[in-house]
Amino acid sequence: MRLLFSFITALFLFFQSGDLDGLRNAYSKANSSNEGAKNFIQLADKNSSSDPLVKGYKAAAKILEAKVTTEKNKRKSFVKSGANDLEAVIKSNPNNAELRVIRMSVQENIPKIVGYSKNLKEDKTFILNNYSKQNSSLKTYIKKFAMQSKTMTATEKNALK
Repeated sequence: MRLLFSFITALFLFFQSGDLDGLRNAYSKANSSNEGAKNFIQLADKNSSSDPLVKGYKAAAKILEAKVTTEKNKRKSFVKSGANDLEAVIKSNPNNAELRVIRMSVQENIPKIVGYSKNLKEDKTFILNNYSKQNSSLKTYIKKFAMQSKTMTATEKNALK
């Protein structure tokens, strides 16, 4: 019985991390084109996990949907809903560096007129201060984000080793 439970748990964790890797990869390509954004949104919509990271990516997908929608009157509601969801998941997981990366990337890339950029310095400081505590795959992900970041200075980017 224990063996069966262990096997099921291992399968669940394997597929959950695979979904997360897929979301990460799609998110890193989402801002480069409308096609990339649409692919990320579809992938996020298909995922029904209650994992906080998945919720963070789903919130980012809602915000990104404002960029690709053809219905101009829905843009504001997509941004507001996604931002509220992202803030809620970060509030309940304030020490999660990946959620901070998601919020920082959203706030860097959203038009300034929207007014959703108040956490850039806070998130940058958190990411830099907690970078060394992350596992190697997350460090690679953070470093990849930092290299294209508009908020991080060259010195800060070089500090991520």
